Amino acid sequence: MKLILILVGKTDKGFVKEGFELYRKRLERYLPLEVVEIPTVKQAGKLPPEELKKKEGEEILKRIPDSSYTVLLDERGKHYTSVEVARWIQQKMNTGIKNLVFIVGGAYGFSEALYAKADMKLALSPMTFSHQVIRVIVGEQLYRAFTIIYNEPYHNA
Repeated sequence: MKLILILVGKTDKGFVKEGFELYRKRLERYLPLEVVEIPTVKQAGKLPPEELKKKEGEEILKRIPDSSYTVLLDERGKHYTSVEVARWIQQKMNTGIKNLVFIVGGAYGFSEALYAKADMKLALSPMTFSHQVIRVIVGEQLYRAFTIIYNEPYHNA
């Protein structure tokens, strides 16, 4: 299985780049990982939120491979503990899916087309995080899930 993480926008924060890179490298020990950054929509600040979500959604949809199980990281999604996420990922691995895709949206969330395409919505917290910081949180939680799957000590350290 290949893990694909699709992120809207690029980060300009050094601490975010450094933190995400730490977990990206660690994750690559377990499975292939592809990180896709969707460029910020031109003149995004001048667009109404629905139009911005639509444009971002079109770009995201182009980058989701066929044979993918698609997860939107969405505040209205399912809430799981880290152990439950690990079990869920293990189940997906056991089914033989080719690509497990996690998508971090822009500031206004996702387009209706993306909601229609998604196989699942997953909430990381009831709190809201910036799309910059969420990169590190997603990376850490995915890494934690794989250490749980492979019975490594990180989760309880």
